[in-house]
Amino acid sequence: MGKTLFDKIWDSHVITDLGNGFMLLHIDRLLLHDLSGARALHEVMEKGYVPPQPRLIYATPDHAISTQPGRTEETFPPGAPLLRGLRANAAKFGIRLFDIGQDGNGIVHVMGPEQGLTLPGTTLVCGDSHTSTHGGMGSLAFGIGSSELEHVLATQTMVQRKPKRFRVQFEGKVPEGVTAKDMILHLIGDLGTAAGTGYAVEYAGPAIRGLSAEGRLTLCNLTIEMGARTGMVAPDDTTYEYLAGRDYAPKGAMWDRAVAHWRTLPTDPDADFDREHTIDMAKVAPQITWGTSPEHVIAVDRAIPDPDKGPEDKRAAWTAALQYQGLEPGKPIEGTKVDWVFIGSCTNSRLSDLRAAAAIAKGRQKAAHVNAWIVPGSERVKREAEAEGLDRIFKEAGFEWREPGCSMCIASNGERVPPGQRSVSTSNRNFVGRQGPGARTHLASPAMAAAAAIKGAIADVRKL
Repeated sequence: MGKTLFDKIWDSHVITDLGNGFMLLHIDRLLLHDLSGARALHEVMEKGYVPPQPRLIYATPDHAISTQPGRTEETFPPGAPLLRGLRANAAKFGIRLFDIGQDGNGIVHVMGPEQGLTLPGTTLVCGDSHTSTHGGMGSLAFGIGSSELEHVLATQTMVQRKPKRFRVQFEGKVPEGVTAKDMILHLIGDLGTAAGTGYAVEYAGPAIRGLSAEGRLTLCNLTIEMGARTGMVAPDDTTYEYLAGRDYAPKGAMWDRAVAHWRTLPTDPDADFDREHTIDMAKVAPQITWGTSPEHVIAVDRAIPDPDKGPEDKRAAWTAALQYQGLEPGKPIEGTKVDWVFIGSCTNSRLSDLRAAAAIAKGRQKAAHVNAWIVPGSERVKREAEAEGLDRIFKEAGFEWREPGCSMCIASNGERVPPGQRSVSTSNRNFVGRQGPGARTHLASPAMAAAAAIKGAIADVRKL
């Protein structure tokens, strides 16, 4: 019987079977950031452990640094000790740190693929739930907790129970105005936030093959929001073209050997999955969330759901979500006034995302009717966007152009949506208070977010 993509990578990294379904896995890449990573490095040092393979560990500050133009490490004072600790301990252990202002610095899930650290067939972990992002490169990647993080730092291994396999097929062509963000939000709305629990998810089908490498990263980023820790897309020529020439990607003869191996990774035709689901792309439209969970999502041209007409077991949650969001059931969501637009985060802050938003903003002088922030995902994204003139397009349209970082996605650096104000965000979570106490968040694609900034309200990008 054939093997799935997931099984091939998992099996090749098992060091030993620990029994009861648990395996000891070798970890090829560990990524650290300035919250969980800084703490874990400190704990490992205090306990007297030394990372056995520091060349496989990479660090970057992103969560607790300011994205204010001209920022320094002191611009957000609470984050400064974390950055200094990360810097000092990375130097102590010989870990490569991409510091603020350096090429390579950025959101950990943006700079990993961008630098060629994320490679097909590898295992990659990070103390951040959205590590599933890296699966878009054909990597087995997942977020881990603090004790697991310390274990990997001390041993370059970790203990895991093997999950079941779940394949989602996206059939048909991608409709106008629809992006990878819309595809994954539609799937979560279709199946719910617990559908992937206990599974490793593989995304397949013609629509997935047609996505860019960066679109696949966006798709896998939200896998955790359907309950699965791991989301994957099989590597192909799109992947190899993206990785070729990247700083840490193989070179020369080693590149040829690597690609030859990567071509053996896709799921075999006769492989079995424990669960399968199919999405008809003809039924997918630009999405917008209306509530306080990623599964609270509808097409932008639909009406806000009525809890009384929804599933009985979700009526209370729907009612509470609408009350928090200040929305009325049955009304069109399109036209709902917004106060903020945030285009950034590890979900949608890559160059292709900024290009999509700039295409909406281009030629619209001082058109933004809200507080609209553009936060590039990395120093390299920022520089490449500026070389293309995207920053000028945004500034001329009334958007604010900022420095790289997590920013308003999680608000851990003091950058928040004020209480009671409404935001359209390209991030991955619309939980209560996610963008600040009392903030009301609607998740959408970069183009949809840019359209909301131009209109001052939730808007259907297809009409622009």
